Amino acid sequence: MLSQGIQLSLSMGPIIPLPVPRVVLDALDKVEVKTSAGSASGFQLTFQITARSALNAIFVLAAGNNTSMGTPPLRILMVVTLDGTPHALFDGVMTHVEVQPGTQGAAGSLTVTGEDVSKVMDMQDFSGLPLPAMPIEARVALLCAKYAAFGVIPLPIPVLFPEVPIPIDKIPAQQGTDLAYIRQLADEVGYVFYIEPGPAPGTNIAYFGPEMKLGIPQPALNVDMDARTNVESLTFTFEPTKGVLPVAFIQNALTRFPIPIPVPNLNPLQPPLGALPAPIANLKLLKDTAKLSPMQALSRGLAEAKTSQDAVSGHGSLDVLRYGRLLKARGLVGVRGVGVAYDGLYFVKSVTSTLKRGEFKQSFDLSRNGLVSITPQVPT
Repeated sequence: MLSQGIQLSLSMGPIIPLPVPRVVLDALDKVEVKTSAGSASGFQLTFQITARSALNAIFVLAAGNNTSMGTPPLRILMVVTLDGTPHALFDGVMTHVEVQPGTQGAAGSLTVTGEDVSKVMDMQDFSGLPLPAMPIEARVALLCAKYAAFGVIPLPIPVLFPEVPIPIDKIPAQQGTDLAYIRQLADEVGYVFYIEPGPAPGTNIAYFGPEMKLGIPQPALNVDMDARTNVESLTFTFEPTKGVLPVAFIQNALTRFPIPIPVPNLNPLQPPLGALPAPIANLKLLKDTAKLSPMQALSRGLAEAKTSQDAVSGHGSLDVLRYGRLLKARGLVGVRGVGVAYDGLYFVKSVTSTLKRGEFKQSFDLSRNGLVSITPQVPT
């Protein structure tokens, strides 16, 4: 679909996607893919069609099949080849089809909307399924293993404060769909759960673990640096009153008296990215933690602390050709040329990729816990 060193390939199929016919790729007008920390990824494909276009029958038939019990949804795989290297841009299933007829001889449009593979995990309710004597990470691995046909590879991280229920005391049972239950477990221990495509096209990593703000940073986003400038726009905001200190309550087994415990954001997997963190503006009392075990209460406090300290946020856009690679969400990236207060490393919260013929752009959102970089320089 694209040119100038970037090529998009599109595959579709019930479970195993196959390359689409040329007529489908030629009609493709626009691709939009959004990846965000804390939510499922989504995509939207826009095709130009006429009243006699074969695309009407193809996608309407596929959408109709999704309503029948046991029929797998239409899987859509998008791979972007940048300078000869393939990158899995998106792997998911179709959830909605919208057709807008053309008028006065002009072509109409057909819009296909979908979500990542986690949507398949949210289609059947398995409430009541017993999961005895299994730690949380084992339950997650077992539930994700059902979706191996969609290339799902479980990657559960053991919880920080494990607590395995004894079968003679309690047997945990699943509540809701596989996706809803895994997300419930993630909330209880302060973890995140998401599915991202890769590392090879057709495979998907199902990550269950703490949100990590570690790793090798992506190439820096350069602002106002003449020939080295690689972003089209970038703005930052600072909210000094956003800092919150959660206070978890643990109930004394003898006196039944709740004991307050402040929970600072000291997760080693989320080290501070700013030298001057936002001040603690207020306290947040987690009163519902008193009915939980001490380990569960601390986990709930860490889950609240991880999102309450990011007082610096940024939003911008870039051209992939000029940047030289795909900017990916849920990772680190450096920023240069903004100033002492805002230069440094940031966590990429979300990325929206927009592809048209001859054009590939991305908009992104960044976050950090404070001002002034803790690193003397960032990777270029």
